[in-house]
Amino acid sequence: MPGTAVLFPGQGAQFVGMTADLVDRCPETAPMFERASALLGVDLWRVATIGPEDDLHTTVMSQPAIFVVSLAVCRAIEASGGADRLRAAGTAGLSLGEYSALVFSGAARFEDTLEVVVRRGEYMQEACDAVEGGMTSILGLDLETVREVVAAASDAGVIAISNVNAEHQIVVSGELPALARAAEIATARGARRTVPLKVAGAYHSPLMAPATTKLAPFLERLEIRTPTIPFYPNVWAESVSDPERIREGLRRQIESPVLFAPTLERLVADGIERVVEPGPGRVIAGLVKQVERRLPVDSVLGAESVAAFVAG
Repeated sequence: MPGTAVLFPGQGAQFVGMTADLVDRCPETAPMFERASALLGVDLWRVATIGPEDDLHTTVMSQPAIFVVSLAVCRAIEASGGADRLRAAGTAGLSLGEYSALVFSGAARFEDTLEVVVRRGEYMQEACDAVEGGMTSILGLDLETVREVVAAASDAGVIAISNVNAEHQIVVSGELPALARAAEIATARGARRTVPLKVAGAYHSPLMAPATTKLAPFLERLEIRTPTIPFYPNVWAESVSDPERIREGLRRQIESPVLFAPTLERLVADGIERVVEPGPGRVIAGLVKQVERRLPVDSVLGAESVAAFVAG
């Protein structure tokens, strides 16, 4: 599929039942869940399939769950004879989804990357538990105005821009008093709406620094090769092939903003004409619609959607 970008979802896309028929319809995916379960000490497939919901929504569980499910969908597509439908001119992911894209690009092995993802979830959960923080989506203001809002709200606590999702959908992350102050300032500056997000903490902000420090040794040990599919990291918003620059992007990613809109714009400039979203939810599809409405998106998860996608 010339001009195709395969874009992977991040944390928040998970839901109980998202794995329902993957293993039954595609036994080749079973070892992927078994490996993750061994690392977690919990039956990941069971939690993702029947819950409890509260367990699945923890950072510790949701990150490896989304990572495994997304790549299991790719495996199911390939096992169903649809490898050509995944032939891509570029790949990227939304925050956590970048690790799925890393494996899909051929730059890292599934088993090695899985361990990093498991540790990432653990250490980010610890950082969330250490400081009461959150995230707020600001709708209707441009990036420069939100930068001004963040600067003005910083007197109330740690706060930073965490996601550039679209021209007028920007997420800020930080301590709760600073977020409340930012919402007030943003509204006064003409924001259409400010929406507190249901997340465990202040992702992609300086409050995640302890997670960055703890994850660093695992990233150093991760074998990263030159991608065989152009890989667009969250931090750079451009294709990166040098393994050490990819590693540096992964190191910076936990505290740096996710540049989704600039990444998608660059993919389009590089010739992308359609998007495939393997994994749970339709978050990527929703964001693509806000940034580049003309791009068709195939969101693929269950056996029926896999079959329909493979059939074309």
